[in-house]
Amino acid sequence: QVRLVESGGGLVQPGGSLRLSCAVSGSIFSINAMGWYRQAPGKERELVATISSGGTAYYEDSVKGRFTISRDNAKNTVSLQMNSLRPEDTAVYYCNAFLRVVAGAWNYYWGQGTQVTVSL
Repeated sequence: QVRLVESGGGLVQPGGSLRLSCAVSGSIFSINAMGWYRQAPGKERELVATISSGGTAYYEDSVKGRFTISRDNAKNTVSLQMNSLRPEDTAVYYCNAFLRVVAGAWNYYWGQGTQVTVSL
């Protein structure tokens, strides 16, 4: 059984910063890409950033230069440092991992989500 547990969401003023973290646990054989998605009210879930097992990062255009994704392969964690936050960044943020469990197949797994609210 695989679990992805996010932490670090909350309320922050525009221009502020938050750091999201996600820990992956379970009978994991290998983790490939990890990433963060977000879903604002009334909108579809969208990709924010991904990072490969080798550390190559990809960012959605609106967060480039403000957000930084990183991972610790030894600890099976992925983090998202969010700076210069804007009200339009308000959403539930979800951690995602493409991984293979022991004696199993590759699959995508999701965390439960953490709320980020940017407001005065």
